[in-house]
Amino acid sequence: MQSPVETIIPSSKHTLQDPQRVVSAMSILEVDQLTAHYDGIVALDNVSFSFPLGERIAVVGPNGAGKSTLFKAMAGLLTPTRGTVRIAGHPLRRSTDIAHIPQRSVVDWTFPVSVADVVMMGRTRKLGLLRWPRARDREVVQNSLAMVHMTDLAKRQIGELSGGQQQRVFIARALAQEATLMLMDEPLTGLDITSQEEILTIIAELKDRGVTVLVATHDLNQAADSQHYEAVVLLNKELVGVGKAQDVLTPERLTRAYGGQLRWITTNQGTMILADSCCGHGNHH
Repeated sequence: MQSPVETIIPSSKHTLQDPQRVVSAMSILEVDQLTAHYDGIVALDNVSFSFPLGERIAVVGPNGAGKSTLFKAMAGLLTPTRGTVRIAGHPLRRSTDIAHIPQRSVVDWTFPVSVADVVMMGRTRKLGLLRWPRARDREVVQNSLAMVHMTDLAKRQIGELSGGQQQRVFIARALAQEATLMLMDEPLTGLDITSQEEILTIIAELKDRGVTVLVATHDLNQAADSQHYEAVVLLNKELVGVGKAQDVLTPERLTRAYGGQLRWITTNQGTMILADSCCGHGNHH
């Protein structure tokens, strides 16, 4: 069953060019020639980009494009075949500076744990395995819950929460980690419009706090909206484009990434893209 996604790209003339890697000494995040394989098959091929502090970046591409693989490699959960990830010029070593928020579909929501306990897990690397939380840790957890408006549900079991509330708990856990980079893997998938807007508002607040947020999404409409994201990474195993939405989400680049999965309608407002997302999102590499 088809579920079309509509997006409008302002009309403009574009020249298709190979993505250029722009690396600045001020960049908080640098990904350089990142390559990864699953069972001998290329899942990510020579991907390079960099972004400064405090930007919201949408990561888009078809199913199997390597979005989840990119995030796992950046978070240190997957060893890449080659390439490096640096934060503020320093190589990644399972840094506490990075928080990875996985797809909701891969989390066991029946596990008997409270909201507050999940958020406290964000303090694990700062506490160590055998130390009890200190006053500072409890304060950070309370502040993190307050930012995502979950204080009143701190003692609730996570399995009793709605999808939007569960997503906010995982964002609170990342906040408790005090990370400067957050990787959110399809945080809006399966949420109603109100919950999506709540999560997007929280992401905007994270930007205001100087946190860099990468969001894997299938929603080209949101990715193209400069109110939600400052930049876009377009993947199909290799880097197809990186930069501002109007420069990346062009007909040429989108066709290169999505192939026959897209249809085009031209209006006086620009080009409307109908993306066939019939095959579901799930846990794809």
